[in-house]
Amino acid sequence: MHLYEAYLFDLDGTVYLGQDLLPHAGETITRLRELGKRTVFLSNNPTHSREEYVTKLTRLGLPTALEDVINSTTVMVSFLQRYHPTARLFVIGEEPLQNELRAAGFTLTDNAHEVDAVIASFDRTFVYRKLQIAFDAIRNGARLFATNADRYCPVPGGGEPDAAAIIAAIEACTNTKIEAVVGKPSHYMAEAILSRLNLPADQCIMTGDRLETDVLMGLNAGMAAALTLTGATTPADAAASPIKPTYIINTLADLLPKE
Repeated sequence: MHLYEAYLFDLDGTVYLGQDLLPHAGETITRLRELGKRTVFLSNNPTHSREEYVTKLTRLGLPTALEDVINSTTVMVSFLQRYHPTARLFVIGEEPLQNELRAAGFTLTDNAHEVDAVIASFDRTFVYRKLQIAFDAIRNGARLFATNADRYCPVPGGGEPDAAAIIAAIEACTNTKIEAVVGKPSHYMAEAILSRLNLPADQCIMTGDRLETDVLMGLNAGMAAALTLTGATTPADAAASPIKPTYIINTLADLLPKE
């Protein structure tokens, strides 16, 4: 494999799992940096702030600047500021997402009659009351957007149901389809990354453990895309999928040219 100018990495299941780096992740990313390559980290997971990701990566031996971490929360803020700057929001999501939206100047409300847009997200505090408010707000004309549509988030020993479950519940009871999902594989996320890197897409490679988010976003944006088998996708899954990555790798070490 030849070298690219920028390496974009998913986090959960790609760089680390739980609180530990995956095999060869740390030394590979360190070596790419030594070679003068840009390394950027992307996550669809909105349950942590970018500052928390920076702290975690630094603790794991990969000191990282805040500007080199982008998550679906960052992209949701940009999306709303661009297309719905005055929207009053009902957020089915955890505190980090709510805090960033408030910090960006948005009004959050649980009064269904005041809601302009329902934001569906990964929410481990999801209860029936939240579904009822979303139902009432959408029936009253509110729009429906989501940070991400991952089915589950990989954790040691298994996974946690992710935003796809929240979206499905809202769609099922309202008979309404989500209008926009801003995280991977959306063009909103790809544009946010490429504008920050200021590089042509073909000089970038996206690496992740999911075909339908990481790999698909990279390919759709004109990047190379590497599927790593350290997380959610098995070799059998990859063989059966219509999404064909540029590379399939066993660990991140396979990103480095063989010496």
